This record gives sequence, C-alpha cells and structure tokens, in this order.
Amino acid sequence: MEIVMISAEALPFAKTGGLADVCGALPRRLATLGHHCSFFLPGYAKALQAGYAMEDTHLGFVLDMDGKRMAARVLKHTSTDGDVDFYFIDQPHYFDRPFLYGDEHGGYSDNCERFAFFCRAVVEAIDRLKIQADIVHCHDWQAGLVPAYIKTRFGNHQWYQRAGVVTTIHNLAYQGRFWVHDMPLTGLDWQYFNSEQMEFYGDLSFLKTGIVFADRVTTVSPTYAKEIQLPAFGCGLDGVLRKLGDRLTGIVNGVDYTLWDPQQDPFLPQTYNVENWRTGKAAARALLQRELGLADEPGVPLIGLIGRLAGQKGWDLVVPLMRRWAQNRQVQWAILGSGEARLQQAVLELSHEFPQRIGARIDFSDRLAHLIEAAADIFLMPSQYEPCGLNQLYSLRYGTIPVVHAVGGLVDTVTSASPVSIAKNTATGFSFHHYEAESLERCLGEALDYFEREPKLWGRMVETGMLQDWSWNKSAEAYSQIYALAKPCL
Repeated sequence: MEIVMISAEALPFAKTGGLADVCGALPRRLATLGHHCSFFLPGYAKALQAGYAMEDTHLGFVLDMDGKRMAARVLKHTSTDGDVDFYFIDQPHYFDRPFLYGDEHGGYSDNCERFAFFCRAVVEAIDRLKIQADIVHCHDWQAGLVPAYIKTRFGNHQWYQRAGVVTTIHNLAYQGRFWVHDMPLTGLDWQYFNSEQMEFYGDLSFLKTGIVFADRVTTVSPTYAKEIQLPAFGCGLDGVLRKLGDRLTGIVNGVDYTLWDPQQDPFLPQTYNVENWRTGKAAARALLQRELGLADEPGVPLIGLIGRLAGQKGWDLVVPLMRRWAQNRQVQWAILGSGEARLQQAVLELSHEFPQRIGARIDFSDRLAHLIEAAADIFLMPSQYEPCGLNQLYSLRYGTIPVVHAVGGLVDTVTSASPVSIAKNTATGFSFHHYEAESLERCLGEALDYFEREPKLWGRMVETGMLQDWSWNKSAEAYSQIYALAKPCL
C-alpha cells in the first residue's frame, strides 16, 4: 500500500514527546512489510536548518486563509534507506518559531490558523505530487482536519476516492479546541459545524473532526481504548468514541531497538545484555552519580524519572514523597525533564537541599535519558493517565524495574509482582491502582523491599523484562490490518 502519514512531529526532525518517537519508527517498520510511506510534516525552521539533505520539489501554491493569501512551498527528504519520503510544508510565517506549539505563556494564539493551513496544504500537495494514497494516516489533532477534507471532497481531488482514512489518538487530552469564529479558516462549509461532526461544546475541535470523519480510529494501547470511552478519561469525547464500536482499536506503541538497546547504546560507559547487566548498570550508575552530584553509594537504590513535569504525570504525589524519603530513607533520585514552573521550582529546591540524594536536570538530553534508564534500579511512572508510555518499555529493556500507576498502556505492558506472577516468573514491575499518595508510597516501598531483601527474585524480574520483545514488529502488523479494513472497496 501507499501510505500517507501526517503529523506535527517525527524523529529526527521535530519532537516534544512520544508522538515523535512513534512517527519516526512506524513508517520504517511498515516498509519492511512491503508498504511505502510518504510523510508530511510542518516545515519548522529548526528541522529545515538541521543539516538534513532537502530536495526542492519545485512545488508551490497559494491558499486562501479566510481572505489572507498564504503561500506554501514543499520540500522533500528521503530517508537514508530510501523507505520513507518526508515532505515539509514550508511557510515561515507559521513555522519559523522557537517552539512547535507555544511558549511559556501557552499555545500560540494562531494555532488554529497554523494547523488549518498545514492540513489544507497537505491535501493539495498530495494531489499535485500525484501520490496515489491508499491510506491517509492522521496523528492527533494537528492533522485532524484532513479526514474532513477527504470525506467532504473539499477541493474535489480525484485521489480522495481511493483513500481510506485512519486517525490515531496519542493523547485525548490535547484536542485542538478553538473558538467558533475560527471555522472559516478551515475552508469548510458551516453545515459541518454541528454536534455530530466538528462542534464541541460551542467550539471547533480538530480532534473530534479527525475522529468522526475517519474510517478507522486507533489509540496507543488496548486499555486506553477502553478508558477513553468512560467519562473519567473521555475528556468530553467519550460518547463520540463509544459510537465508534469496533472501529476503535488500541495498538500498543513499539520500541525502536536500534535506538534503545543497552547492547549497542553509544551513550553508555559500558554496554550490557541479560547476562552481564549487573556490571553494565553499575558502570552507568557510577557515571550518573558523578554527573548529577549524587553520593557515591553503590548499594543505595536509585529511582529514575524522565519526562514532563506536570500534574498529569503524577508529580504532585512524587514531590512530597521525595522530601520525606530524602530525610528518612536511604534512596537516591535522578530526574530529567521540564514542564510546569511550580514543579520545576519544587524539584530544583529539593535537589539543592538534598544534593547527595536528589539529582535533577531541568532540560532534555537524549544522552542523559539513556544514562538514567541504564543506571536506575527503579523507573517511576505514577501518571494520572497514560495512553501508552514509552519509558516503561525502555526500562524493561535496560533492566530497570518499572513502578507504575495501573492505567492505560502501563497496564498492558507491565506485569505487576504478585504471588501468581512471581511463581510463573512473569512479573516485570509493580503497580498501584488508586491515584493517591499513600498507594504510591506503599507500592514503591514494596518494590524497594524486594530490591533490598530479595536480590535473587529481583534479578529474575530484571531478566524477564529484558527478554521481552516490545519492538514495532507486532504493532506494525496490527496497523497493516487496520489499513486493510479502512481501505475502500473499489
């Protein structure tokens, strides 16, 4: 099949989170199944100027954005293996900015216009480049208008007739919700602004649009697919999602083991595998302790956390726990990430108050992320909700035991220690079910008890996790099946 993917992020060009990891890896894996992928991204200045070879397609056109004429230029980069063609919609007015979606003050005020332009430019470029799309796969709200353009025959492009449409929800909380008077920017008729299609509590919703106009909808884990049909997790769209029935499918994200494998990781002081993980992790731990200024204490358990410092990620539970344990329990913390100003400040204050116990970098460093995964004994993910999560999968490969809140993809990928799972030798981590401080502390305390008192059992859990296969192989096969179901019968 000829698959067209549309996203606001993909490695190695643009990233704010796991969306980029998925969109960087999935097209390459689909290629091994015989598909070809054309991938459309916004022409962010940072991506275009990052040193990747760009070909001028000599394609340019002008779009009418509610009375404002805006030009689009299309550039192309072909992956080194030739399996994926990346196309960039270049318009500096929209995409030459320091960040992808917004700054410390919030989202950019013209995000509706920026991504409406992007979606409109993509469907126009597909036509003019004569890409014979069998499947158009749209990721998250930033691509949410594309399914509507295809199904309403906006622009009357002939290729619409053969294309099946798939929308993937990576995080339902981010919906691309804008005020009603932005509707003219889409170019679509007002008839589609209704409660069954584009309207969401009086506003325009890009994500709802992408859902209701798609042939098939996927999300990033089976449990999350069930959760988002409930009011507690549905973010107001649970009713829309329930109506999809079997057209909604959860597929767990995969891991790109060419990037995340301790046997060949260039960021580690010593590579390792399931046979020599103790020495490899010890070397990573010693280096991490030096870099973060932690005490040189080889036997003290080390807990790692990487990612957004946000309430959704459980930091309101973690910060008080860190303070208590820094004063009365022998444990170290290694933290990497950025996010809400109040949480950044709280973490920095703790790291200054307890420098030998808590090491923090308010930043993102790919090298340090790999080092923390290798050095830590435990990786903590106490998210309120977690559509899939990738760090728990990286942790399993690196011999780091995940401690997680039992939601979303964390349920689907971490087998919690219990008498049954321990007896069957299937346990790979620990999970708690009630999102509250006491449950988190009890679960993390249980994990530390196993680490300190049951070293042989701990070792078996480490090795069970390291031997699991969470690569893209199975997930790509599942997407291929979804594509077959979405493709129109001509």
